[in-house]
Amino acid sequence: QVQLVESGGGLVQPGGSLRLSCAASGSIFSINAMGWYRQAPGKQRELVAVITSGGRTNYADSVKGRFTISRDNAKNTVNLQMNSLKPEDTAVYYCDADLRVGLGTPWRGWGQGTQVTVSS
Repeated sequence: QVQLVESGGGLVQPGGSLRLSCAASGSIFSINAMGWYRQAPGKQRELVAVITSGGRTNYADSVKGRFTISRDNAKNTVNLQMNSLKPEDTAVYYCDADLRVGLGTPWRGWGQGTQVTVSS
């Protein structure tokens, strides 16, 4: 009932910035939380940042002070501003959503991902 589409990934030099966006579409009843995961080759998926319906945010220790998550509820969109990027930030970034859809059915899923590569 819902599709999550990420955008904004690409190649950037160390110290540079990128802004990722995730748009949710479908019969969305309400948003409990939305966030971002990332997965580097050969490593487990890692939670990067999350924002709740009340606006509270949490970040992985590795990105605190560099990444900022935000939302636009009217557009069912979550963004991730990534500054001071490091090579170790290289990964596929996935949008994750905890929603109520239709008439209130719980829904949890993630998008197809967008590649972020930090390299000289």
